Amino acid sequence: MRANAAFPRHSSLGTVITSAAATLIALGILIGTTMLFQSRGKPMAELAAAERACAEQTYVPDRERCMREWVAAAHGDRLANRQ
Repeated sequence: MRANAAFPRHSSLGTVITSAAATLIALGILIGTTMLFQSRGKPMAELAAAERACAEQTYVPDRERCMREWVAAAHGDRLANRQ
């Protein structure tokens, strides 16, 4: 038995193909997750604006209620503009 093991050499083409496949999979997961966040739920900018508007609320339930009301009012304005 040898003291230092010699690992078989792999071709660089296999490494490039494997890294390209991993990159495509990662991009697919990232794009899928982004599309899910954008299609379901409220946009993050809207939630951030509601959080800033309700920052003076001390208690969490009051802050959450204020944020829900703020978002509902923002959606109501958009719906009224469309009609």
